[in-house]
Amino acid sequence: MTQNQVDLSGKSALITGAAHRIGAAIARQLHAEGMNILLHYRHSKATAEQLQHELETKRADSVWLLQADLQHEESYTFLIDQAASLCQRLDLLVNNASSFYPTPLGSATEDQWEDLLGSNLKAPFFLSQAAAPLLYRSEGCIINLVDIHAERPLKKHPIYSVAKAGNAMLVKSLARELGPEIRVNGVAPGAILWPEQGIPDGEREEILERTALKRAGTPEDIARTLLFLYRDAPYVTGQIIAVDGGRTLHQ
Repeated sequence: MTQNQVDLSGKSALITGAAHRIGAAIARQLHAEGMNILLHYRHSKATAEQLQHELETKRADSVWLLQADLQHEESYTFLIDQAASLCQRLDLLVNNASSFYPTPLGSATEDQWEDLLGSNLKAPFFLSQAAAPLLYRSEGCIINLVDIHAERPLKKHPIYSVAKAGNAMLVKSLARELGPEIRVNGVAPGAILWPEQGIPDGEREEILERTALKRAGTPEDIARTLLFLYRDAPYVTGQIIAVDGGRTLHQ
């Protein structure tokens, strides 16, 4: 930590969908900076427990596991009540949990609409609303994981693209609604992790060829950007930083 950086020791962060992938990288980064972690998961109990064990070997009693299905309305108050009970404060809410899969036009269903809009837009909105009173007390932050496809729709993923576009506007709207006490920003990943269901090698190569840096990024790139927005950018709110290796520059 440099002389002018804020000490994060003892502060607390609630990260949704934090058991693996980008969420886990964010948890590791913030924990390394001294923060206590409220680690939300839905189904990935074993993975969440492994991450908790990993982090608590470095600092005991610093990670709490919270299971909840963010499609259910009662989960929002449950998570925030747990933050108040376990940590007596909340400094940072990271809306990371997200569903992602193709919904080609012509075969998309209402259930897919409800799932994708629910995880990518509804849950971040209502969880932020529930968290606001605690965040006001700490003059805290909300950071959403958006997507570069909020602006440039992904082929065969119209519902997901629509949901992330709403998420991007949510960042801006919440920044207006919750300021000046609470800052709200977003991080929009590009080619960071490939979909869990896989992607053909040729398609991977095509994506990277359209990226200015000609390579994929890492979850740690996202985590470091998020840390910058939270710790080192006190005059930044309502902004979304694309971490995409220059992919959005491609015409």
